[in-house]
Amino acid sequence: IDFDLILENVKYLNLLAGEGNPQIKHTLQGARLKQPEPVPLTLYQNGIVMCNGAFRPYQDPSTQQCLQDIMDGYFPSELQQRYPDGI
Repeated sequence: IDFDLILENVKYLNLLAGEGNPQIKHTLQGARLKQPEPVPLTLYQNGIVMCNGAFRPYQDPSTQQCLQDIMDGYFPSELQQRYPDGI
């Protein structure tokens, strides 16, 4: 696992997702600025925790796919159901 590449790509993906750029959300009373919702990812020596879920060891196939997506420069495919309109 290339942790340097993961960290570099997470920074890039955060920029693509609009980190630091509030979005306009229309309401019944007008509109308000809203920050994009973060997706927490914690890397450990032997696994990850994403979205405040359960600990996932690196040997788990779904963890490997998640990290491979990030290393390839993509948002993890497992987030598509949670964010069907994108992150």
